[in-house]
Amino acid sequence: MGGTSRRLAIVPAVLALLLVAAACGDGGGDGGETGGAAAPFGSACSEVPADGAGSFEGMMTQPVVTAAGENPLLTSLVEDLELAGLTDTLNTAADLTVFAPTNDAFAAAGEADPEGMEMMMADPTGEFADLLSYHVVEGQLAPDELEGEHETLTGAALTVEGSGGSFTVNGSASVVCGDIHTDNATVYVIDEVLHPPA
Repeated sequence: MGGTSRRLAIVPAVLALLLVAAACGDGGGDGGETGGAAAPFGSACSEVPADGAGSFEGMMTQPVVTAAGENPLLTSLVEDLELAGLTDTLNTAADLTVFAPTNDAFAAAGEADPEGMEMMMADPTGEFADLLSYHVVEGQLAPDELEGEHETLTGAALTVEGSGGSFTVNGSASVVCGDIHTDNATVYVIDEVLHPPA
């Protein structure tokens, strides 16, 4: 009888461990269109709301620009996409991967080259739209597909290096919160604005 009692006492503990493991693996990672993806990764993911429209779960139900507009890391990107006339293009696309610079990344880019940024902003649907389009790749890339060269919407390629939860884009921009799913895209938040090759 003693052995049976001990086995029965173990069952709730095992169930509790299984529930914890399931919760840790869920984190917005139903996978959307990618099927069974892990939770988003990266140091900046902690800045994303735990629930509501800007949360990982909330973003999964909206097209990419609309979803990004609710995310506190990406409000500058969304304002710039609207200014460049790209909102509808990206929201209605079937499958995209977006390398999305943070608000701080856009601020730093403006401080580093204020004249260049001012010139681009004078024609937001021209060169500035090309700059933003360079951050977008057709198709949804899972983390294990990221490494390598990928053609952007401008026709120019960007290069991703790394593996697991550590990636850089074009040698310097780091992915700070990756594998975020929206209704039509996979988003990798980066800490620098990318520039197309001259």
